[in-house]
Order: sequence, then C-alpha cells, then structure tokens
Amino acid sequence: MADDSSKHTWLERISHLLLREPEDREQLVELLHSSYERNLLDADALSMIEGVLQVSEMQVRDIMIPRSQMDVIDITDPPEKFIPFVIETAHSRFPVIGENKDDILGILLAKDLLRYYAGEDFEVRDMLRPAVFIPESKRLNVLLKEFRGNRNHIAIVVDEYGGVAGMVTIEDVLEQIVGDIEDEYDYDETEDNIFRDASGRFRVKALTEITDFNEALGVEFSDEEFSTIGGLVVSKFGHLPKRAEQVVFDGFRFTVLRADSRRVHSLLVEHIEETPAAAEA
Repeated sequence: MADDSSKHTWLERISHLLLREPEDREQLVELLHSSYERNLLDADALSMIEGVLQVSEMQVRDIMIPRSQMDVIDITDPPEKFIPFVIETAHSRFPVIGENKDDILGILLAKDLLRYYAGEDFEVRDMLRPAVFIPESKRLNVLLKEFRGNRNHIAIVVDEYGGVAGMVTIEDVLEQIVGDIEDEYDYDETEDNIFRDASGRFRVKALTEITDFNEALGVEFSDEEFSTIGGLVVSKFGHLPKRAEQVVFDGFRFTVLRADSRRVHSLLVEHIEETPAAAEA
C-alpha cells in the first residue's frame, strides 16, 4: 500500500506542522520557514502566506500611490484630448478632478469610453461613478474586505486634514500577497528588515528606517530629507528603478532586488572599495 502521507496536500501537511501551536507570530513564521526547508511548502505558497500575514499589519499609507503620481482626468478636457492619455497609461479607472487633485468629482471607468466611440451622446460628468474616500491609517486587510464587499476597485486616500494624499487600488493590495515571486531573495527578506548573507552582503527592505540602516551597517546617512533607505536610494536614481538596476554612492552599491510600477520593495547592499580616482572625483 502506498504511504498515505504522499497523498497529502501541502495544506494538510502544514496543518499537521502547526499542531505545535506557535505562541506568537514570530514562532508561526519560523514554522512556515521550517516547512519550506523541509519541502512541505513550495516557494510560491510560502510567499503568499507571508503576504497575508504582512497585509494584516500594513496600512494604506504604506502602499498608496502618492498624490503627485496619480493619473487623473480634468473634467474640463474633451474626450479627444484625454483619450490618448487613457490609452497610454492603460489604467482601467481614473479619478476625475475639478479645480485640483483635492477636488475629486468621481471615477471614470475606461470601458465607459466605448459609448463615445459608439457615437452616443457622451458627457464625462454623466459617466462618473462615486469616489470612495478612506484614511491613510486604514489597515490593508480591512480595505481588502471592503473592496470585495462593495465590488469597488479603487479608493481615494485622504490625510488628517481632508486633503487628497493619494489613491489605492485592489491590485495594489493583492500585490502584497501574490506579488513578484522571482528569486530566493524574497524569502530571506521576510525574516528581518536587514539580512546579512554568507558573502557579507545585505538584503534590505526598502521600508527600513534610515536610522536602523545606519545602526546595522555602521554608517551615517542623513534622515532629514528621507526617512527610509528606499526613499534615499530612489532619490539617487532620479527615477523609479526597475529590478536589477544599480546605483553607487558613499562607498556602497545598491542593487534593486524587487520593484514594481509603484515602488521599490527590497535592495541588495554591498560595501565597495572606492578607487583613488573615484574618491577624488
């Protein structure tokens, strides 16, 4: 007779492993990693489970698209003017504004533009769906539940003064769970904000506070302009970098390990010896 355990799914096997009743989240994560090392979980499953745990701790402000990067449509623009912009950006939903980005009139669905091409009477204001406004502090797991409940896929984020701080979509939230799973770096970085590998390099979460980064690596990067190491590194690039892009400054090489269209997620940090010529430059 074949061994019944060979027929168990990974979910059943991890359930048996969790009978050890971890007492806190750290022990739970340790068990998950142990199950991965024993081949009870594959890499994708481990990453998604950790993503679910992470979402319950994150707030909207951690993943929102900042106000300055929001792609919006001006209510005064005719369709022939903003439709090329809609095609170029390829979003499915667009906030429509009045006088400025604090004046959100509603949400335009790109699919509603089919009526314009069909030759129907088309007035943008008549096509708008109500905008949903949420605070920066809302937790992602709560937001995801609301997205699923009301079938809304976009929300406008407001700050404590009622001004628009940014926006967030259901895709942004789901990406935290099922986002890029590209290499082994993803699993190392889930353990700590800063992880040192056997070669002496550091894998660092972009959201790591500069003060923590300074303490761990013995450096003195300023946190006056940026509070996270990701913010500092992106400023050195001068643009939102893609995976594998590198930048060198102050004796370190920073390589982007994970990034998406919104932000950098993790970095590989290496100390390099500057040549005399480079030091004099």
